[in-house]
Amino acid sequence: MVAAALSRIFAALADPTRRDMVARLSVGDATVNQLAEPYEMTLQAVYKHLRVLEDAGLVSRPPGPQPRPVHLEAEVFDLMDKWIERYRRQAEERYRRLDAVLEAMNESTSSEADERKGSAA
Repeated sequence: MVAAALSRIFAALADPTRRDMVARLSVGDATVNQLAEPYEMTLQAVYKHLRVLEDAGLVSRPPGPQPRPVHLEAEVFDLMDKWIERYRRQAEERYRRLDAVLEAMNESTSSEADERKGSAA
């Protein structure tokens, strides 16, 4: 279930217009007309983008008469953050191991160079 939810979220955010809408909603709720203002697209196209964001759980609109505010659902970002953080920790651990290997190689090379200098003198 989590994998399917993450797939929907990342697919929804793959579109630059939807990412921009999410960024604008991070400042505060907005009506569909307010969200549509900067885009050169029909209101119907804006509704389609919002439907994708709603289906992914990124935004919600309360039932009721128009205009209804579009609300960013921040909890979804917690799910994304947990997924990203898990892989970030794994990558950082790999880099730490690589740093240790490189340091050991560097120390080994330095020791060999010092030994050659000592025998040449």
